Amino acid sequence: MKNGTKAAIHRRNQLLASLEPDDYLWLEPHLEVVDLPRGKVVYQTEEQIRHTYFPHDAVISLVAVLQDGGSVEMAIFGRESVFGVMSALIMHQSFGRYVTQIAGTASRIALDRLKDAIDKRENIRRLLFRYTEALLAQTLQCVACNAVHSVEARCCRAILSTRDRTDKDDIPLTHEILAEMLGVQRSTVSSVTSTLQRLGLISQGRGTIRITNRDGLEKTACECYRATRQSFERLLPSSR
Repeated sequence: MKNGTKAAIHRRNQLLASLEPDDYLWLEPHLEVVDLPRGKVVYQTEEQIRHTYFPHDAVISLVAVLQDGGSVEMAIFGRESVFGVMSALIMHQSFGRYVTQIAGTASRIALDRLKDAIDKRENIRRLLFRYTEALLAQTLQCVACNAVHSVEARCCRAILSTRDRTDKDDIPLTHEILAEMLGVQRSTVSSVTSTLQRLGLISQGRGTIRITNRDGLEKTACECYRATRQSFERLLPSSR
């Protein structure tokens, strides 16, 4: 693969694309493109983290796994993000289960290499610190959302957040994936999505959800969708 082609692929991730040329060139030799098929568990809870990932078109959820086997999403990662970076700053164990919800690719770098970049490259360090602040805001908003908002509003938020990371109104979201993201039963998701379809906000196909009325979906979503999006836009201009 030619260097120009590799750079174009790596820079599908907005954080990598926003780096100054010198900073990108410092990282580029250590980046590799990897496939993330749907359903792949990248890291289990407390698993040793050895790489961090900059997604291109893949969408990954960080979910908390409960003792009864249930789970609920704590954060979502797409082309605007990197996951595993908190471990480079704090510890080398996964905070939860990272699972690919929408298949795609990512640029992967060894954790030690990224930590070296954070230590030696001020612009990289500043960018990742700003991203970490945006991620913390997203995670705290998600905690509040899960505690107080209805499943219907949260489902709209999840659909919109996933759409923002794919740029497609046809989203490969199954009821099983949505149930894991929302921490509810599949039957609950089926009931909610049927209601959204009757309202003309979405239409459902086999393993897909199509957004048919984005404005209406945003009005039905809870405030957390807009609050999280505004945090990323404020802290990371490249995510606009």
